[in-house]
Amino acid sequence: MDRAVFTLTVPSQPRMLSVARSFVEAVCHAHQLERSLTHTLVLVAGEAFTNIVRHAHRDVPDAQMEIRLQFHADAVALIFQDQGEPFDLSAVPELAPGELRIGGRGVYLMRSLMDELTCQPRSDQNGNILRMVKRMPQRAAG
Repeated sequence: MDRAVFTLTVPSQPRMLSVARSFVEAVCHAHQLERSLTHTLVLVAGEAFTNIVRHAHRDVPDAQMEIRLQFHADAVALIFQDQGEPFDLSAVPELAPGELRIGGRGVYLMRSLMDELTCQPRSDQNGNILRMVKRMPQRAAG
């Protein structure tokens, strides 16, 4: 399997968090990913979803987001497309793990757990494309 793509579009509403997480988990199970990798992808998907709902779509009541999982031979990419204002990922400070504060952990977790993290403006409309990549060891052909 060189490349497989799965996409889900959901309303940007807090109650849809469990749907987004379940989608990522189900696709990971279907691809027989290791439990720890599945857990990582579900965790960062939940953080990304929550940040988009709270921040990107705060002033966009009917916004939707697209969640896409792309499986490559050596990596899995988790991509979120939103309809919010442009977001500069580099403006989010690097927090010390022991720093006590409410919020602000989502980007820290994404940076810590994933091998690549980028956020670019969409070219087709308002919004951003958040792309997270986790490299995987090559699986032996079965």
